[in-house]
Amino acid sequence: LQYGIVLDAGSSHTAMFVYKWPADKENDTGVVSEHSMCDVEGPGISSYSLNPPEAGTSLEHCLNQALRDVPKEKHAGTPLYLGATAGMRLLNIADPQVSDAVLRAVAATLKMYPFDFRGAKILSGEEEGVFGWVTANYLLENFIKRGWLGEWIQPQKKTLGAMDLGGASTQITFETRDMIENPGNEVMLKLYGQAYKVYTHSFLCYGRDQVLKRLFSKLLQAESYQETISHPCWPMGYNKSLLLSSIYDSPCTEKERPSLALNSTVTVVGTGNGNLCALHVSKLFDFTNCSFSHCSFDGVFQPKISGNFIAFSAFFYTVDFIQTVMGRPVHLPSDLKDAAETICATSWSELLRKAPKLEKRLPDYCAVSTFVYLLTTKGYSFNNHSFPNIAFQKKVGETSIGWALGYMLNLTNMIAAEKPSSHKSMLYNYWVILILLFMVTTLTSLVTAICLLWHSKSSII
Repeated sequence: LQYGIVLDAGSSHTAMFVYKWPADKENDTGVVSEHSMCDVEGPGISSYSLNPPEAGTSLEHCLNQALRDVPKEKHAGTPLYLGATAGMRLLNIADPQVSDAVLRAVAATLKMYPFDFRGAKILSGEEEGVFGWVTANYLLENFIKRGWLGEWIQPQKKTLGAMDLGGASTQITFETRDMIENPGNEVMLKLYGQAYKVYTHSFLCYGRDQVLKRLFSKLLQAESYQETISHPCWPMGYNKSLLLSSIYDSPCTEKERPSLALNSTVTVVGTGNGNLCALHVSKLFDFTNCSFSHCSFDGVFQPKISGNFIAFSAFFYTVDFIQTVMGRPVHLPSDLKDAAETICATSWSELLRKAPKLEKRLPDYCAVSTFVYLLTTKGYSFNNHSFPNIAFQKKVGETSIGWALGYMLNLTNMIAAEKPSSHKSMLYNYWVILILLFMVTTLTSLVTAICLLWHSKSSII
Protein backbone atom coordinates (compact mmCIF):
# COMPACT_ATOMS: atom_id res chain seq x y z
CA LEU A 1 0.00 0.00 0.00
CA GLN A 2 0.90 3.63 -0.52
CA TYR A 3 -0.31 6.45 1.69
CA GLY A 4 -1.07 10.16 1.48
CA ILE A 5 -1.98 12.71 4.16
CA VAL A 6 -4.08 15.85 3.77
CA LEU A 7 -4.80 18.37 6.52
CA ASP A 8 -8.07 20.20 5.89
CA ALA A 9 -7.54 23.49 7.74
CA GLY A 10 -11.06 24.86 7.86
CA SER A 11 -12.33 28.03 9.49
CA SER A 12 -13.69 26.36 12.64
CA HIS A 13 -11.40 23.34 12.97
CA THR A 14 -8.76 21.24 11.23
CA ALA A 15 -9.15 17.60 10.23
CA MET A 16 -6.41 15.22 9.09
CA PHE A 17 -7.15 12.49 6.56
CA VAL A 18 -4.83 9.57 5.85
CA TYR A 19 -5.54 7.89 2.50
CA LYS A 20 -4.29 4.55 1.18
CA TRP A 21 -4.22 2.82 -2.19
CA PRO A 22 -2.57 -0.26 -3.78
CA ALA A 23 0.93 0.62 -4.93
CA ASP A 24 0.86 -1.61 -8.02
CA LYS A 25 -2.05 0.10 -9.72
CA GLU A 26 -1.23 3.16 -11.77
CA ASN A 27 -3.92 5.80 -12.22
CA ASP A 28 -6.45 3.53 -10.57
CA THR A 29 -9.87 4.66 -9.51
CA GLY A 30 -12.25 3.65 -6.79
CA VAL A 31 -9.35 2.18 -4.83
CA VAL A 32 -8.11 5.20 -2.90
CA SER A 33 -9.85 4.98 0.45
CA GLU A 34 -9.74 6.69 3.80
CA HIS A 35 -7.34 4.81 6.07
CA SER A 36 -7.96 6.98 9.13
CA MET A 37 -8.82 10.51 10.20
CA CYS A 38 -8.17 12.76 13.16
CA ASP A 39 -9.94 15.91 14.37
CA VAL A 40 -7.46 18.50 15.63
CA GLU A 41 -8.44 19.81 19.04
CA GLY A 42 -9.20 23.51 19.25
CA PRO A 43 -10.27 26.05 16.61
CA GLY A 44 -9.07 26.50 13.03
CA ILE A 45 -5.55 27.74 12.32
CA SER A 46 -6.88 31.20 11.39
CA SER A 47 -7.84 31.65 15.07
CA TYR A 48 -4.15 31.78 16.04
CA SER A 49 -3.54 35.18 14.45
CA LEU A 50 -2.26 36.60 17.76
CA ASN A 51 0.05 33.62 18.35
CA PRO A 52 0.96 31.95 15.01
CA PRO A 53 3.36 29.32 16.49
CA GLU A 54 0.39 27.82 18.38
CA ALA A 55 -1.26 27.07 15.02
CA GLY A 56 1.56 24.65 14.26
CA THR A 57 1.61 23.18 17.76
CA SER A 58 -2.12 22.45 17.57
CA LEU A 59 -1.51 19.94 14.78
CA GLU A 60 1.01 17.79 16.64
CA HIS A 61 -1.47 15.38 18.25
CA CYS A 62 -2.92 14.34 14.88
CA LEU A 63 0.49 14.24 13.19
CA ASN A 64 1.68 11.91 15.93
CA GLN A 65 -1.31 9.70 15.14
CA ALA A 66 -0.25 9.71 11.47
CA LEU A 67 3.17 8.41 12.56
CA ARG A 68 1.37 5.38 13.98
CA ASP A 69 -1.21 4.99 11.21
CA VAL A 70 1.32 4.98 8.36
CA PRO A 71 3.87 2.11 8.52
CA LYS A 72 7.31 3.44 9.46
CA GLU A 73 8.95 2.18 6.27
CA LYS A 74 6.42 4.23 4.25
CA HIS A 75 6.93 7.56 6.07
CA ALA A 76 9.49 9.08 3.70
CA GLY A 77 7.41 8.32 0.60
CA THR A 78 4.09 9.54 2.00
CA PRO A 79 3.07 12.94 0.57
CA LEU A 80 1.80 15.42 3.17
CA TYR A 81 -0.30 18.45 2.24
CA LEU A 82 -2.11 21.18 4.15
CA GLY A 83 -4.87 23.15 2.48
CA ALA A 84 -6.46 26.09 4.26
CA THR A 85 -9.89 27.30 3.26
CA ALA A 86 -12.22 30.24 3.94
CA GLY A 87 -11.05 31.04 7.48
CA MET A 88 -7.56 31.72 6.16
CA ARG A 89 -8.97 33.47 3.09
CA LEU A 90 -10.68 35.90 5.46
CA LEU A 91 -7.53 36.34 7.54
CA ASN A 92 -5.57 36.98 4.35
CA ILE A 93 -8.04 39.75 3.48
CA ALA A 94 -7.82 41.25 6.97
CA ASP A 95 -4.03 41.01 7.35
CA PRO A 96 -1.90 39.24 4.69
CA GLN A 97 1.24 39.41 6.86
CA VAL A 98 -0.45 37.61 9.73
CA SER A 99 -1.89 34.92 7.44
CA ASP A 100 1.62 34.37 6.02
CA ALA A 101 2.99 34.06 9.56
CA VAL A 102 0.36 31.41 10.41
CA LEU A 103 1.18 29.42 7.25
CA ARG A 104 4.92 29.62 7.99
CA ALA A 105 4.34 28.36 11.54
CA VAL A 106 2.22 25.48 10.28
CA ALA A 107 4.80 24.58 7.61
CA ALA A 108 7.59 24.62 10.20
CA THR A 109 5.72 22.04 12.29
CA LEU A 110 4.90 19.83 9.29
CA LYS A 111 8.55 19.83 8.17
CA MET A 112 9.56 18.35 11.53
CA TYR A 113 7.81 15.09 10.64
CA PRO A 114 9.40 12.37 8.46
CA PHE A 115 6.78 12.58 5.71
CA ASP A 116 7.21 14.04 2.22
CA PHE A 117 5.87 17.53 3.00
CA ARG A 118 4.70 19.20 -0.20
CA GLY A 119 3.44 22.54 1.01
CA ALA A 120 0.80 24.45 2.96
CA LYS A 121 -1.35 26.85 0.96
CA ILE A 122 -4.65 28.71 1.00
CA LEU A 123 -7.10 27.25 -1.50
CA SER A 124 -9.28 29.56 -3.55
CA GLY A 125 -13.02 29.13 -3.19
CA GLU A 126 -13.17 27.75 -6.73
CA GLU A 127 -10.49 25.15 -5.98
CA GLU A 128 -12.37 24.10 -2.86
CA GLY A 129 -15.59 23.70 -4.86
CA VAL A 130 -14.04 21.79 -7.78
CA PHE A 131 -11.97 19.44 -5.59
CA GLY A 132 -15.10 18.61 -3.57
CA TRP A 133 -16.89 17.80 -6.83
CA VAL A 134 -13.98 15.61 -7.98
CA THR A 135 -13.96 13.74 -4.64
CA ALA A 136 -17.67 12.94 -4.72
CA ASN A 137 -17.70 11.76 -8.34
CA TYR A 138 -14.45 9.82 -7.96
CA LEU A 139 -15.78 7.90 -4.96
CA LEU A 140 -19.05 7.17 -6.76
CA GLU A 141 -17.05 5.88 -9.78
CA ASN A 142 -18.73 8.33 -12.14
CA PHE A 143 -15.51 9.03 -14.07
CA ILE A 144 -14.18 5.52 -14.67
CA LYS A 145 -14.30 2.11 -13.01
CA ARG A 146 -12.96 -1.41 -13.24
CA GLY A 147 -14.97 -3.78 -15.38
CA TRP A 148 -15.81 -7.35 -14.44
CA LEU A 149 -12.65 -8.63 -16.13
CA GLY A 150 -10.39 -5.92 -14.76
CA GLU A 151 -10.54 -3.65 -17.82
CA TRP A 152 -11.12 0.11 -17.59
CA ILE A 153 -14.62 1.21 -18.55
CA GLN A 154 -16.34 4.56 -18.53
CA PRO A 155 -19.72 3.94 -16.91
CA GLN A 156 -21.55 6.56 -19.00
CA LYS A 157 -23.13 7.89 -15.80
CA LYS A 158 -23.89 11.54 -15.32
CA THR A 159 -21.80 13.33 -12.74
CA LEU A 160 -23.31 14.63 -9.51
CA GLY A 161 -23.30 18.25 -8.48
CA ALA A 162 -21.58 19.01 -5.16
CA MET A 163 -22.64 21.43 -2.42
CA ASP A 164 -20.36 22.16 0.52
CA LEU A 165 -21.19 24.27 3.57
CA GLY A 166 -18.23 25.13 5.78
CA GLY A 167 -17.74 27.57 8.62
CA ALA A 168 -16.90 30.64 6.51
CA SER A 169 -18.00 29.83 2.94
CA THR A 170 -20.32 27.67 0.88
CA GLN A 171 -19.69 26.20 -2.57
CA ILE A 172 -21.87 24.87 -5.37
CA THR A 173 -20.33 22.99 -8.30
CA PHE A 174 -22.01 21.05 -11.11
CA GLU A 175 -21.54 20.00 -14.71
CA THR A 176 -23.62 21.97 -17.20
CA ARG A 177 -24.22 22.19 -20.93
CA ASP A 178 -25.53 25.74 -20.63
CA MET A 179 -23.41 28.72 -21.52
CA ILE A 180 -21.55 30.00 -18.45
CA GLU A 181 -21.94 33.75 -18.80
CA ASN A 182 -19.28 34.65 -16.23
CA PRO A 183 -15.87 33.14 -17.22
CA GLY A 184 -14.82 33.22 -13.56
CA ASN A 185 -17.40 30.52 -12.82
CA GLU A 186 -16.27 28.12 -15.57
CA VAL A 187 -13.76 25.32 -15.10
CA MET A 188 -12.80 22.92 -17.89
CA LEU A 189 -11.50 19.57 -16.67
CA LYS A 190 -10.10 16.59 -18.55
CA LEU A 191 -10.29 13.45 -16.47
CA TYR A 192 -9.54 9.99 -17.88
CA GLY A 193 -9.83 11.31 -21.44
CA GLN A 194 -13.27 12.83 -20.84
CA ALA A 195 -13.88 16.59 -20.94
CA TYR A 196 -16.12 18.20 -18.32
CA LYS A 197 -17.46 21.75 -18.32
CA VAL A 198 -18.13 22.63 -14.71
CA TYR A 199 -19.84 25.62 -13.13
CA THR A 200 -18.54 26.55 -9.68
CA HIS A 201 -18.91 29.41 -7.25
CA SER A 202 -17.81 29.95 -3.67
CA PHE A 203 -19.71 32.41 -1.49
CA LEU A 204 -17.37 33.84 1.13
CA CYS A 205 -19.11 34.91 4.37
CA TYR A 206 -21.92 32.41 3.73
CA GLY A 207 -20.46 29.61 5.82
CA ARG A 208 -22.32 28.53 8.95
CA ASP A 209 -20.29 30.51 11.53
CA GLN A 210 -20.05 33.69 9.48
CA VAL A 211 -23.79 33.61 8.72
CA LEU A 212 -24.48 33.51 12.46
CA LYS A 213 -22.17 36.51 13.06
CA ARG A 214 -23.80 38.45 10.22
CA LEU A 215 -27.22 37.61 11.63
CA PHE A 216 -26.18 38.94 15.06
CA SER A 217 -24.97 42.13 13.42
CA LYS A 218 -28.33 42.63 11.64
CA LEU A 219 -30.25 42.02 14.89
CA LEU A 220 -28.08 44.49 16.83
CA GLN A 221 -28.59 47.05 14.09
CA ALA A 222 -32.37 46.47 14.09
CA GLU A 223 -32.57 46.98 17.86
CA SER A 224 -30.26 50.04 17.89
CA TYR A 225 -27.48 48.29 19.84
CA GLN A 226 -29.39 48.15 23.11
CA GLU A 227 -27.85 46.38 26.09
CA THR A 228 -30.46 43.61 25.82
CA ILE A 229 -31.78 42.40 22.45
CA SER A 230 -34.15 39.61 21.45
CA HIS A 231 -33.03 36.85 19.07
CA PRO A 232 -35.94 35.25 17.16
CA CYS A 233 -33.75 32.34 16.00
CA TRP A 234 -32.67 31.35 19.51
CA PRO A 235 -35.00 29.07 21.47
CA MET A 236 -37.28 30.40 24.18
CA GLY A 237 -35.56 30.06 27.55
CA TYR A 238 -32.02 30.54 26.20
CA ASN A 239 -30.05 33.71 26.78
CA LYS A 240 -26.39 34.65 26.75
CA SER A 241 -24.10 37.66 27.13
CA LEU A 242 -21.75 38.34 24.22
CA LEU A 243 -18.82 40.66 23.67
CA LEU A 244 -19.33 42.90 20.64
CA SER A 245 -15.78 42.04 19.59
CA SER A 246 -16.85 38.40 19.01
CA ILE A 247 -19.32 39.59 16.38
CA TYR A 248 -17.24 42.26 14.64
CA ASP A 249 -13.88 40.43 14.51
CA SER A 250 -14.44 39.33 10.91
CA PRO A 251 -14.20 40.99 7.47
CA CYS A 252 -17.75 39.67 6.94
CA THR A 253 -19.14 42.07 9.58
CA GLU A 254 -16.56 44.85 9.88
CA LYS A 255 -18.45 47.17 7.51
CA GLU A 256 -21.36 47.14 9.98
CA ARG A 257 -19.17 47.72 13.04
CA PRO A 258 -20.81 50.28 15.34
CA SER A 259 -19.00 53.16 17.04
CA LEU A 260 -19.50 51.44 20.41
CA ALA A 261 -16.55 50.04 22.34
CA LEU A 262 -16.02 46.45 21.19
CA ASN A 263 -15.22 45.29 24.72
CA SER A 264 -18.78 46.08 25.81
CA THR A 265 -21.28 43.24 26.22
CA VAL A 266 -24.81 42.69 25.03
CA THR A 267 -27.36 40.29 26.52
CA VAL A 268 -29.16 38.24 23.90
CA VAL A 269 -32.52 36.65 24.79
CA GLY A 270 -34.06 33.90 22.66
CA THR A 271 -37.69 34.34 21.58
CA GLY A 272 -38.10 31.33 19.26
CA ASN A 273 -40.05 33.05 16.48
CA GLY A 274 -39.60 31.07 13.24
CA ASN A 275 -41.26 33.57 10.90
CA LEU A 276 -39.26 36.51 12.27
CA CYS A 277 -36.09 34.41 12.16
CA ALA A 278 -36.67 33.65 8.45
CA LEU A 279 -37.26 37.34 7.77
CA HIS A 280 -33.91 38.33 9.31
CA VAL A 281 -31.96 35.44 7.69
CA SER A 282 -33.39 36.35 4.25
CA LYS A 283 -31.89 39.84 4.64
CA LEU A 284 -28.41 38.28 4.48
CA PHE A 285 -29.02 37.59 0.76
CA ASP A 286 -29.46 40.08 -2.06
CA PHE A 287 -31.98 38.69 -4.54
CA THR A 288 -32.56 41.95 -6.40
CA ASN A 289 -29.47 42.80 -8.47
CA CYS A 290 -28.48 40.62 -11.46
CA SER A 291 -26.64 41.64 -14.62
CA PHE A 292 -26.86 38.13 -16.14
CA SER A 293 -29.76 36.13 -17.58
CA HIS A 294 -30.07 34.31 -14.25
CA CYS A 295 -28.46 34.72 -10.82
CA SER A 296 -28.45 32.80 -7.57
CA PHE A 297 -28.00 35.79 -5.23
CA ASP A 298 -25.70 38.76 -4.66
CA GLY A 299 -25.55 39.27 -8.44
CA VAL A 300 -23.73 35.95 -9.01
CA PHE A 301 -24.45 34.15 -12.29
CA GLN A 302 -25.76 30.60 -12.04
CA PRO A 303 -27.02 28.36 -14.85
CA LYS A 304 -30.11 26.27 -14.31
CA ILE A 305 -29.40 23.40 -11.91
CA SER A 306 -29.66 19.93 -13.41
CA GLY A 307 -29.13 16.33 -12.38
CA ASN A 308 -28.46 14.84 -8.98
CA PHE A 309 -26.54 16.58 -6.19
CA ILE A 310 -24.68 15.54 -3.09
CA ALA A 311 -24.61 17.94 -0.14
CA PHE A 312 -22.04 17.46 2.60
CA SER A 313 -20.30 19.10 5.57
CA ALA A 314 -22.75 21.37 7.46
CA PHE A 315 -25.52 20.59 4.93
CA PHE A 316 -25.36 16.98 6.08
CA TYR A 317 -25.11 17.79 9.81
CA THR A 318 -28.11 20.14 9.64
CA VAL A 319 -30.39 17.68 7.82
CA ASP A 320 -29.11 14.80 9.97
CA PHE A 321 -30.13 16.78 13.09
CA ILE A 322 -33.61 17.32 11.64
CA GLN A 323 -34.00 13.63 10.80
CA THR A 324 -32.43 11.99 13.85
CA VAL A 325 -33.03 14.43 16.71
CA MET A 326 -36.27 16.06 15.57
CA GLY A 327 -37.56 12.90 13.87
CA ARG A 328 -38.63 14.74 10.72
CA PRO A 329 -38.22 13.50 7.11
CA VAL A 330 -36.63 15.84 4.56
CA HIS A 331 -37.85 15.00 1.05
CA LEU A 332 -39.23 18.31 -0.19
CA PRO A 333 -38.46 22.01 0.42
CA SER A 334 -41.62 22.25 2.52
CA ASP A 335 -40.27 19.50 4.81
CA LEU A 336 -37.14 21.55 5.44
CA LYS A 337 -39.16 24.74 5.99
CA ASP A 338 -41.58 23.04 8.41
CA ALA A 339 -38.72 21.37 10.30
CA ALA A 340 -36.91 24.71 10.69
CA GLU A 341 -40.09 26.29 12.08
CA THR A 342 -40.52 23.35 14.48
CA ILE A 343 -36.95 23.73 15.76
CA CYS A 344 -37.48 27.48 16.22
CA ALA A 345 -40.65 26.86 18.22
CA THR A 346 -39.02 24.24 20.49
CA SER A 347 -37.94 25.53 23.91
CA TRP A 348 -34.35 25.39 25.11
CA SER A 349 -35.18 22.86 27.82
CA GLU A 350 -36.87 20.57 25.28
CA LEU A 351 -33.95 20.83 22.84
CA LEU A 352 -31.53 19.99 25.65
CA ARG A 353 -33.62 16.98 26.58
CA LYS A 354 -33.57 15.76 22.99
CA ALA A 355 -29.83 16.28 22.33
CA PRO A 356 -27.78 16.99 25.49
CA LYS A 357 -24.51 16.12 23.72
CA LEU A 358 -25.05 18.87 21.15
CA GLU A 359 -25.47 21.65 23.72
CA LYS A 360 -22.77 23.90 22.21
CA ARG A 361 -24.38 24.11 18.75
CA LEU A 362 -27.99 23.52 19.82
CA PRO A 363 -29.12 27.19 20.02
CA ASP A 364 -28.18 27.75 16.37
CA TYR A 365 -30.03 24.92 14.60
CA CYS A 366 -33.12 27.12 14.08
CA ALA A 367 -31.08 29.79 12.25
CA VAL A 368 -28.91 27.31 10.33
CA SER A 369 -31.89 25.18 9.22
CA THR A 370 -33.66 28.33 8.05
CA PHE A 371 -30.51 29.43 6.22
CA VAL A 372 -30.12 26.03 4.48
CA TYR A 373 -33.77 26.21 3.38
CA LEU A 374 -33.39 29.73 1.94
CA LEU A 375 -30.01 28.97 0.35
CA THR A 376 -31.19 25.86 -1.48
CA THR A 377 -34.62 27.16 -2.55
CA LYS A 378 -34.44 30.94 -3.01
CA GLY A 379 -30.66 30.97 -3.58
CA TYR A 380 -29.94 27.96 -5.79
CA SER A 381 -33.55 27.55 -7.05
CA PHE A 382 -34.17 23.94 -6.02
CA ASN A 383 -37.90 23.21 -6.17
CA ASN A 384 -40.31 20.31 -5.56
CA HIS A 385 -39.01 18.60 -8.69
CA SER A 386 -35.24 19.05 -8.14
CA PHE A 387 -34.91 19.11 -4.33
CA PRO A 388 -35.49 15.32 -4.00
CA ASN A 389 -32.38 14.88 -6.18
CA ILE A 390 -30.17 16.14 -3.33
CA ALA A 391 -28.52 13.41 -1.24
CA PHE A 392 -27.35 14.75 2.13
CA GLN A 393 -24.32 12.58 2.89
CA LYS A 394 -21.19 12.66 5.01
CA LYS A 395 -19.36 9.73 3.39
CA VAL A 396 -19.30 7.40 0.40
CA GLY A 397 -18.57 4.02 1.89
CA GLU A 398 -15.96 4.66 4.56
CA THR A 399 -14.47 7.76 2.92
CA SER A 400 -15.47 11.31 3.87
CA ILE A 401 -16.74 13.61 1.14
CA GLY A 402 -14.94 16.95 0.93
CA TRP A 403 -12.24 18.68 -1.06
CA ALA A 404 -9.28 16.89 0.62
CA LEU A 405 -9.27 13.67 -1.44
CA GLY A 406 -9.76 15.51 -4.75
CA TYR A 407 -6.91 17.85 -3.79
CA MET A 408 -4.53 14.95 -3.13
CA LEU A 409 -5.60 13.11 -6.30
CA ASN A 410 -4.85 16.22 -8.32
CA LEU A 411 -1.47 16.99 -6.75
CA THR A 412 -0.27 13.38 -6.98
CA ASN A 413 -1.50 13.14 -10.60
CA MET A 414 -3.53 10.06 -9.74
CA ILE A 415 -6.32 11.14 -12.09
CA ALA A 416 -4.88 11.15 -15.59
CA ALA A 417 -6.03 13.54 -18.30
CA GLU A 418 -5.63 10.68 -20.79
CA LYS A 419 -7.84 7.63 -20.85
CA PRO A 420 -6.04 4.77 -19.05
CA SER A 421 -5.04 1.74 -21.10
CA SER A 422 -7.29 -1.29 -20.84
CA HIS A 423 -4.67 -3.37 -19.07
CA LYS A 424 -5.63 -6.10 -16.68
CA SER A 425 -3.78 -6.68 -13.49
CA MET A 426 -2.25 -10.08 -12.69
CA LEU A 427 -4.74 -10.49 -9.89
CA TYR A 428 -7.64 -10.09 -12.28
CA ASN A 429 -6.04 -12.42 -14.87
CA TYR A 430 -5.60 -15.17 -12.31
CA TRP A 431 -9.15 -14.67 -11.13
CA VAL A 432 -10.56 -14.90 -14.67
CA ILE A 433 -8.51 -18.05 -15.41
CA LEU A 434 -9.80 -19.68 -12.23
CA ILE A 435 -13.39 -18.80 -13.12
CA LEU A 436 -12.97 -20.23 -16.63
CA LEU A 437 -11.37 -23.40 -15.27
CA PHE A 438 -14.21 -23.77 -12.79
CA MET A 439 -16.80 -23.34 -15.57
CA VAL A 440 -15.02 -25.85 -17.86
CA THR A 441 -14.69 -28.38 -15.03
CA THR A 442 -18.36 -27.94 -14.06
CA LEU A 443 -19.55 -28.31 -17.67
CA THR A 444 -17.34 -31.39 -18.23
CA SER A 445 -18.70 -33.01 -15.06
CA LEU A 446 -22.27 -32.19 -16.09
CA VAL A 447 -21.83 -33.62 -19.61
CA THR A 448 -20.13 -36.76 -18.21
CA ALA A 449 -22.98 -37.27 -15.73
CA ILE A 450 -25.63 -36.91 -18.49
CA CYS A 451 -23.75 -39.37 -20.72
CA LEU A 452 -23.46 -41.94 -17.94
CA LEU A 453 -27.13 -41.55 -17.08
CA TRP A 454 -28.14 -41.95 -20.72
CA HIS A 455 -25.83 -44.98 -21.07
CA SER A 456 -27.26 -46.67 -17.95
CA LYS A 457 -30.84 -46.14 -19.22
CA SER A 458 -29.90 -47.61 -22.62
CA SER A 459 -28.45 -50.70 -20.88
CA ILE A 460 -31.66 -51.27 -18.89
CA ILE A 461 -33.79 -51.04 -22.06
